[in-house]
Amino acid sequence: MNKQELVGAVADAAGLAKTDAAKAVDAVFDAITGELKKGGDVRLVGFGTFSVTKRKASTGRNPRTGETMTIKASSQPKFKAGKGLKDAVN
Repeated sequence: MNKQELVGAVADAAGLAKTDAAKAVDAVFDAITGELKKGGDVRLVGFGTFSVTKRKASTGRNPRTGETMTIKASSQPKFKAGKGLKDAVN
């Protein structure tokens, strides 16, 4: 499912116009992204938790040249599925 299909599904389920559903979906994504940028996490009971993890700097190898290189530290978004989502899938 891509974003347009998600918007269509939300519009059908909520009885909204597709433009209103698109605004709602974008607002949810923006709210989650904004909270993760601040370093917080978003907990949706029964669905899951969005959070940010810190990845330490490490050394790696360039596969083309074999040269050793440093991979800088970064922040990575993470999602952990909640019990309700896990049960629905299984």
